[in-house]
Amino acid sequence: MAKKAIPVIAIVGRSKVGKTTLIEKLIPLFTRKGFKVATIKHHLHDFDIDYPGKDSFRHKQAGAKLTMIVSPRKIGFVENLEEEIGIEEICNRYLYNIDIVIAEGFKRASIPKIEVFQKRAGNLPVCNNDKQLIAIVTDDTIDMPVPLFKTRDIDGIAEFIMEKFF
Repeated sequence: MAKKAIPVIAIVGRSKVGKTTLIEKLIPLFTRKGFKVATIKHHLHDFDIDYPGKDSFRHKQAGAKLTMIVSPRKIGFVENLEEEIGIEEICNRYLYNIDIVIAEGFKRASIPKIEVFQKRAGNLPVCNNDKQLIAIVTDDTIDMPVPLFKTRDIDGIAEFIMEKFF
């Protein structure tokens, strides 16, 4: 039996426009409705969640391709990649028992996007000509061929996502 595709929605926009805040507000709405939510944050630069002196860091230094840290209530891992992998591959490799993925960033990925837009950050949305742009969240006046939502209309945004993907 084929694995059912998990809906993946990217929340995109320029820096400091409220992407993380929007995601923080959407997650509880989906979880209250019984959805299991995963989030994925795209970071343009390298990052570390492990530090010199820790056992897992020493494992990586010794050459382990993937190191997992497991406690009674959490699992985390770091995998060295030869090259960046796309969000679709990330979901296929690592996500299970999830109903929806909300990604932050991934503006170049070929996945549905909701852009958080503020004119003070730029005159046009960053995904202005992207065919995957499905909505814009803004308190500014802008003429776009996709639905517009006010930043405080979290219920409306969540309902839009549910109607589109479920």
